[in-house]
Amino acid sequence: MPKIEVLTKTFYQNIGRTYTDEQLEEILPSAKAELDGKDEEAGILKIELNDTNRPDLWSSAGLVRQLRTYTGKKPLFYDFFSNADEEFEYGNRIIEVDPNLKDIRPYITAFAVTGKKIDDTVLKDIIQTQEKLCWNFGRKRRSIAMGVYRNDLISYPVKYTAADPDTTKFIPLLMDQELSLREINEQHPKGKEFGHIVSGFPLFPFLTDSEGQVLSFPPVINSAHIGAVQVDDSELFIELTGTVHKDLILAASIVACDFADAGFTILPVKVVYPYETEFGKEVVTPYYFQEPASAELAYINKLLGMELSPDEAVNALKRMGVFAIYDNGTIFATVPEYRNDFLHPVDIIEDVMIGHGMEKFAPVMLDSFTFGRLTGEEEFSRKVKDVMIGLGFQEMMYNYLGSRKDYITKMNVDGSEYIQIANPMTENYEFVRASIIPSMMQSESVSGNAVYPHAIFEVGKVAFLDDDDNSGSVTRNTLGFLSADSDVGFNQISSTVSAVMFYLNKEYTLKELDDPKFIPGRCAVIVSEGRQVGVFGEVHPAVLENWGIQMPSVVCEIDLDLLMKDG
Repeated sequence: MPKIEVLTKTFYQNIGRTYTDEQLEEILPSAKAELDGKDEEAGILKIELNDTNRPDLWSSAGLVRQLRTYTGKKPLFYDFFSNADEEFEYGNRIIEVDPNLKDIRPYITAFAVTGKKIDDTVLKDIIQTQEKLCWNFGRKRRSIAMGVYRNDLISYPVKYTAADPDTTKFIPLLMDQELSLREINEQHPKGKEFGHIVSGFPLFPFLTDSEGQVLSFPPVINSAHIGAVQVDDSELFIELTGTVHKDLILAASIVACDFADAGFTILPVKVVYPYETEFGKEVVTPYYFQEPASAELAYINKLLGMELSPDEAVNALKRMGVFAIYDNGTIFATVPEYRNDFLHPVDIIEDVMIGHGMEKFAPVMLDSFTFGRLTGEEEFSRKVKDVMIGLGFQEMMYNYLGSRKDYITKMNVDGSEYIQIANPMTENYEFVRASIIPSMMQSESVSGNAVYPHAIFEVGKVAFLDDDDNSGSVTRNTLGFLSADSDVGFNQISSTVSAVMFYLNKEYTLKELDDPKFIPGRCAVIVSEGRQVGVFGEVHPAVLENWGIQMPSVVCEIDLDLLMKDG
């Protein structure tokens, strides 16, 4: 979970009062946060945020905003947001987007700030906000990257272009020599860390002003001139580039509100696209795109187990920074500019619960009891585990989420049946596994120094897309096992399959299989009661090479739910 550090003195000054540690811990749950420690000498509070759906809280300003409204302070009004229904003044601040960026890094949002000088505290907060938003919400800059620049040095319109990585050069931040974009990826520390995001494209994203002065090479590094923000700068230009337009606009809204809370004046910027976007070809940002949310009061009271009056529900939302009204049995809420987590009436109910005060909910004893017992699926799974252990296999347990590289690329499969997470926190947890085999291959790839033979198995769940199911996907209980040794082959894995099916009292036949994971002619489909219940075979050398496995390996995977139906 995200963790932030705030300067104790400034934090309490912005809230409007000082709290003891105990008092702070009592109100932090309103932000789904907790005190994670403190550095008395440096005057720093360390706070852990436990809600990944509220990136607006991942900064000192955002946390202060939430605690102020929760403790009764009036929410601030933000008058710098444009929307789809009206024109908004942006002056000469325009960004022109190159059509070649559509399939590279298509979206950009921006705004400028002025009105006061940047001090050391504000600068550190900007850096922390940039890191938390881009690393967590922006998937390590893959979908959101943020740059901050000295606005007084920029000549508008700003040009967001697709540049030749070998001929386009500038002096990057923290260096004093000119490098091409490709050289930055190879030599600059930030290029080595983030250059892979765009390195596979023939052209790279590039930001300049109208006079050709370089702002940055997003999402990698700013220029050493316009991009070198310092204490006492009084005019800033903030841009965010990325791949998901709505997330990008939300991130820009969060940062703009943080600056406004710190006393800065926000100046909107118009982005002109040569292609259609979700919000049109011309978008003035910061932009308000959120839809109103609502929940019936009776439904709120039913789920909370309390009889809240309309005023109590509305005031609870007000304490969470949400403007709401009651009309004819329903609570209607206006979603704040910096939030986009109201996806269902339950989300409103959660805010009502927190805003009303969780300490006001009295514990209720259970009024009914049931006896627990194992399901048929669990009993069958335990029997399968006993069989595998009896055959000399060691049980393993794996994560259900993984990366495209491990689940799809290394296995030489197209991945069409894999479920992809819409907004993963990291690419390492981007897909739900549709097979246990990649998990076991990963174990084998790091076990080359262990004494052979290797024999491992797992009984666990897999999930995959299925158009015939109402939900579009199905989840199965599955057995997967792997053997690795110098002499393993089709005959050995076939014998193991035979033993497993014998001890489970299941009849089966084999038929030919064509699967890129396996060596052609050295693999088979397991058929029981006319249904395909599993596959097994010798792992293809190309797959072994992808994983860096030196020893021949055989694997098998059996759908236990289908097998249970047989007989």
